[in-house]
Amino acid sequence: MRTRSFSVISALAGSTLLLLLPLAPTALAATGTTEAGNALKEGPVYVAPEARGQLSRADQDALAKKIKDADKPLFVAVLPRNEEFPPETVRRNLRNATGVTGVYAVRLGDGFEAGADPRALPHRSLRNLVAAAKTPAGLDAATQLSTFVDQTLPQVKGHAPASWGGGTDDGVNTGALVGVGAVVLVAGAGGYALVRRNRARKEAERLEALRKLTVVVDEDITAYGEELDRLDFHPAEPGATDTMRTDYERALDLYETAKSRMASVREPNDVRGVTEALEDGRYALAVLDARRSGRPVPERRSPCFFDPRHGPSVTDATWTPPGGGAREVPVCAADATRLADGRDPAVRTVDTADGRRPYYDAGPAYGPWAGGYFGGGMLPGLLMGTMLGSMLATPAYASDYGAGTGFDTAGSGFEGGDVSGSDFDPSAFGGGDFGGGDFGGGGDFGGGGDFGGGSF
Repeated sequence: MRTRSFSVISALAGSTLLLLLPLAPTALAATGTTEAGNALKEGPVYVAPEARGQLSRADQDALAKKIKDADKPLFVAVLPRNEEFPPETVRRNLRNATGVTGVYAVRLGDGFEAGADPRALPHRSLRNLVAAAKTPAGLDAATQLSTFVDQTLPQVKGHAPASWGGGTDDGVNTGALVGVGAVVLVAGAGGYALVRRNRARKEAERLEALRKLTVVVDEDITAYGEELDRLDFHPAEPGATDTMRTDYERALDLYETAKSRMASVREPNDVRGVTEALEDGRYALAVLDARRSGRPVPERRSPCFFDPRHGPSVTDATWTPPGGGAREVPVCAADATRLADGRDPAVRTVDTADGRRPYYDAGPAYGPWAGGYFGGGMLPGLLMGTMLGSMLATPAYASDYGAGTGFDTAGSGFEGGDVSGSDFDPSAFGGGDFGGGDFGGGGDFGGGGDFGGGSF
């Protein structure tokens, strides 16, 4: 009887093996991504065994510590270029394997790319961050990933997934747990008091940041309204065209959007959505003004670095802040002339405890305000050597103020760090050219973005 049962089981096992054989290539391709996804559920950085020569254990641990300290859903994978990680699907597969809403940075061979659920990071910010991390070309993995992580953490919305907190090993001694519990009970009162003090301090800092931001953003909204009045466009005026009327309607709509978003601000980083609307509106006004004057439509450029109220920039100029190095910044025509003549530009100043100071030397509270105008990846390079620039590059800033605009309605509705499973747009993960060590442009995991082509 036992022999007969064994024969039946053997036959069934053999049949099952035969049925599975045609699936072997697919299973092989999925093995590496599954392993990487499982590892990323437990921690923010994964280095495949075949890619360990790219990133040392010390560098891996340093990256993981930065991300955990910032409490942000940022995932980093260092992978080899082989059949286990197909270029056209590796990002989609990783996101699907973890099932967690967040930002995913992938170093595949010597190529680099990143993607993000829009709820965790808007696609425009991601595009800038990816471009910044790829400059200059040929960076080693440690430098490139560290640069991307430092610049991205302050802008990611949400918290690290709960699974990174770890659990209890099966082999932990019960007596040891009892001892640890006793120590926790003894120190509990003091620890609770410390936590309350830290929370109170952070809440006070948050409210103060909101107060400062409210002042400058209200000034910006007022200035925008005055610019609308100065333009004095009437849809029925002689020479007005449908295109001009469309530009004007868009400018008016963005004015109302900025005011509505400002009324809804609850967190410091919510103001980013306000200044993004104002930037879009000022460009619409510049386009309308050019059409009325018979001039060519201006190129879409960043606002003037020295004061976004000056409107879109027209060129780049070399500028050296006190104590810093020279860099190229976008400037309006008036400031370009001032710099060419050896004069100081007309810099936006804000109130500080030491009097009026340029916004970039007035502290970290103004990061969200500037981020809405200039996009995430541009800021570190523009502000390098200034007080705000140094703060933007620290995980502490990300932890204290969070990031990402609260007005991005794209995506599934899951916040960064939430387990959303396969509830995302898989078509946005495809494409991509890994030739020459380049994945292609930044991508978007949630509708409308293309991880490979950089199309937004």
